[in-house]
Amino acid sequence: MSITVIGSANADLVIEVDRRPSGGETLLGSDLVITPGGKGANQAAAAGLIGGDVAFVGCVGADGNGALLRESLEASGVDTSPVDDVDVPTGCALITITPDGENSIVVSPGANRRVTPEYLDEHADAWTHADLVVLQHEIPLESVRHVAARCRDEGVRFLLNAAPAADVPDDVLAVCDPLVVNEYEAALVAGVTEGSAEPLELARQLLGRGARSVVVTLGSQGSLAVDASGEVTTQEAERVTAVDTTGAGDAFVGAMAVALASGKGFGDALALGTRVAARAVQKRGAQASYPTLADVEAAR
Repeated sequence: MSITVIGSANADLVIEVDRRPSGGETLLGSDLVITPGGKGANQAAAAGLIGGDVAFVGCVGADGNGALLRESLEASGVDTSPVDDVDVPTGCALITITPDGENSIVVSPGANRRVTPEYLDEHADAWTHADLVVLQHEIPLESVRHVAARCRDEGVRFLLNAAPAADVPDDVLAVCDPLVVNEYEAALVAGVTEGSAEPLELARQLLGRGARSVVVTLGSQGSLAVDASGEVTTQEAERVTAVDTTGAGDAFVGAMAVALASGKGFGDALALGTRVAARAVQKRGAQASYPTLADVEAAR
């Protein structure tokens, strides 16, 4: 069953530091490492590596970073024929990683801003016939709304990972099946203060706002899903030692998308996403850390 991921492709510029600097402070870090990333490209790569039939729709610059991203996606089994080279630099993410594996990220969108409704219509054949379309918030909001409307009209299942955190308009939320958010993103979209409601209650509030189904990721506490009927599915996280959490959430989404596109329910989808993310955090990088299906099965 086919998956089309529409979204961002970034070069990740990664540096390891002992701690995050304070305002006005300069710290020395490790040597700079450049790896392929971007939420959209990451999710596509994660899905492709575990056997998904995946195409990626997005924009890169006509530069070395764009070539790096194409090569990584193609090596992951992803169809990159819809990817356009544009006349601005490839997007970049500036990432600092502390010894506990946690990261801080600043993104320069670059070519990702060219993922416009006009560009998407030019490549409509790549996504309007998919079984599942996956988006995130690293492309223009007008493009997210455009894809959501077309998916609604064409009867294509639509998954939105509302990250980076931003509100989701009602017309987009009504198409989400599922909406995938962490606790902070869930609270923002629900319009409540973070920590004022339990994750399950947040998920139910998002259903009340119009989402068809909701998945809330809970980091080391696992994840949960609530479907249109109100049925709740929970999944514990695997206990592993994290080396680098960069792209772990994207690994989860990409793997979950493969299960959902093949007709499986949230129990199987959360379980597969958890196994793939657990393998990813044990290695450096985003796409470079993602496992194949054989890797995942060998670790069971």
